[in-house]
Amino acid sequence: MGFKTVLCLTGADHSDQDVRTAAGLCAEIGAHLSVLIIPAPMLLMSHRRIGDGVPEWPVARGQAIARLNDRFRQIDRFTQNAVRLEKRSRDIHKLLESMSLAYDVDTDYYDPASLGEVARQRALCADLTIIGPGLLDDENLGPPVVNGCLFDTGKPVLVVPKGAEATLWPRRVLVGWDSRVEASRAVREALGLLCVAEEVRVALVDPKANYNGNGAEPGADIAAYLTRHGARVSVDLLPSAGKSAATVLAQHAIDISADMIVMGAYGSRRLRERLFGGVTRWIFEKPTLPLFLAR
Repeated sequence: MGFKTVLCLTGADHSDQDVRTAAGLCAEIGAHLSVLIIPAPMLLMSHRRIGDGVPEWPVARGQAIARLNDRFRQIDRFTQNAVRLEKRSRDIHKLLESMSLAYDVDTDYYDPASLGEVARQRALCADLTIIGPGLLDDENLGPPVVNGCLFDTGKPVLVVPKGAEATLWPRRVLVGWDSRVEASRAVREALGLLCVAEEVRVALVDPKANYNGNGAEPGADIAAYLTRHGARVSVDLLPSAGKSAATVLAQHAIDISADMIVMGAYGSRRLRERLFGGVTRWIFEKPTLPLFLAR
């Protein structure tokens, strides 16, 4: 298994579920867990001046009082954030110490606009990032974190929705294949998972011979590639019947009792919105399965 460092990002106000999930996965494969605790964003307020920018009396007095009150509120929020972060860090240390796991825990204060860059820098030094339900359901932290970790690094992300049973030793894996670069990268990043699985099902939706790189026998090339790496592969050619490829793959994952789906993450606005939009629905709205993504 090629994952030696696993990154988990969690909010200061989140439950321990995301960290527990990541820790359990690291324990499975003997990987180091790196946890980054993200504080809740602080709201910054600005006040307009009138005229040429020089406040007039009595407006000046009211604006000065308002600015002082805002500053006090910001200081209070900062202090509260610091207290929550410290407590969260202690709790996570205590949790991970009980698991006999190699780990580190860090906190990071940031400008909300730079959160994606913070996540990107951390993900660049990890083999895999775990995105759990706590982060996915956070409308403030989820979008920039997923953007930074997945779309801006080239590193893989394992999305673990609420209720999913994640494992890095899956029994059966469904690979969504469409001969695109993103799908190829996802397969390459997931090779360690695919080679230890009992069965790998490569699924193509409405494939056409000699079209889009599928060759005379769609799926044969990628199946041969995976077989040479030691994976046990079969190919499923699926009709869409007017449904989206995502819907077809999701249903097929249910039908074959897959433990995980591996597919490329495409940088379209629509996909990003599905990743961020509450994701209690998950990316396809069903099923409740871990999703291994790479771009």
